Amino acid sequence: MAENLISFLTYENIYHIANIGVIPFWLLLIFTPNHFVTSFLVKSIVAPMLLSAAYLFVAYQIYITDNLFEIFNLYFGLEELYAIFSNEAFLLIFWLHFLSISLFVGNWIASDSRTYSVSRFFVILALIITYFTGPVGLIFYWIVRIIYSKKINYYD
Repeated sequence: MAENLISFLTYENIYHIANIGVIPFWLLLIFTPNHFVTSFLVKSIVAPMLLSAAYLFVAYQIYITDNLFEIFNLYFGLEELYAIFSNEAFLLIFWLHFLSISLFVGNWIASDSRTYSVSRFFVILALIITYFTGPVGLIFYWIVRIIYSKKINYYD
């Protein structure tokens, strides 16, 4: 059975499962941010743990088949970054990283918006923008938050 599972967990399948798998978490943040289910699944360790398991599995596959330490070449220039991204395992690692951090930021936006009573319309818009563009959604939310809180904080 373990062999069947490992043969099923191709990079392509992990990519599809992760992409489809984060959508329910985002929908919970958008439509029911204060519900118990959202708190249990999204605002706890559950989502990061699932994405981390995929991340560690891919990292282990890189370790046994390639040189895991090639990842440090990305700091030497765009050509090296391009070379690393041409390896689907490294590309998948970065994609899982992006999904995890974007979901974390979306979770923070949903939680922080309650503190400043930000309109649900703007929170939903910020979450959708964050889902698709990451940091742009965070900056959008930060600007909206300044308007609602009537102060600028660079360090919250």
